[in-house]
Amino acid sequence: MDKVVADPMHAIGTVAHGASVAVGGFGLCGIPSVLIDALLEHGASDLRIVSNNCGVDGAGLGLLLEAGRIARITASYVGENKEFARQYLAGELEVELTPQGTLAERLRAGGAGIGAFYTPTGVGTQIAEGGLPWRYGADGSVTTASPVKEVRVFAGREMVLEEAITTDVALVRAARADRHGNAVFHAAARNFNPLAAQAGRVTILEAEEIVDVGELDPDEIHLPGIYVQQVVALDAHQVRAKGIERITIRRGVDHGAHA
Repeated sequence: MDKVVADPMHAIGTVAHGASVAVGGFGLCGIPSVLIDALLEHGASDLRIVSNNCGVDGAGLGLLLEAGRIARITASYVGENKEFARQYLAGELEVELTPQGTLAERLRAGGAGIGAFYTPTGVGTQIAEGGLPWRYGADGSVTTASPVKEVRVFAGREMVLEEAITTDVALVRAARADRHGNAVFHAAARNFNPLAAQAGRVTILEAEEIVDVGELDPDEIHLPGIYVQQVVALDAHQVRAKGIERITIRRGVDHGAHA
């Protein structure tokens, strides 16, 4: 039952070329940065990523993108990554854009064993009607577009059918975890990490703090260990190494003498 491994490369070594990978976090908040670095070193390519976004230039999933390791991504927001835009518009990357709440529910449904669900989000748009560019050709033409989705009426309201998501592997990061994989996430890091973990057939969790079984109050556990296959213990340097997605500063006020 002890799922803790010391070496992230040992945990990531089973990820195959062409694997689908759900990745937790939001922007650079709560991302499994150590496992992403290990996946980069591991060398797996043609990866099909499912994540809220694709990191930023030079950090997070942006590192895998820059190395040409990602073939396809399902995401809800990609506006912070210039290399992402370049690859997408050049036809080097297939992109399925999904409303953020829909993406969260697709992951949750996959983890719960639900094949699909209906939602009003996207009705009357290309989300339901099809035609969103998934892949461009080198000449700028659309070579792959999103399909038309089924729309039905429930209680007088149109809703579109969305398929659940499951992946070969999930990579997530927790603030605390015990040796059985029960995990606690800090604040906003809780948004996509538990959902990604549940959607993965094999889930690898990196934890900032490892505690013994029984130290976590059952009421504070956000992710039961049944969803986790391996736990990677982070060292002090890895815990501190957290990126900032965007630094915003305000110019100082001039308190000099008035004219």
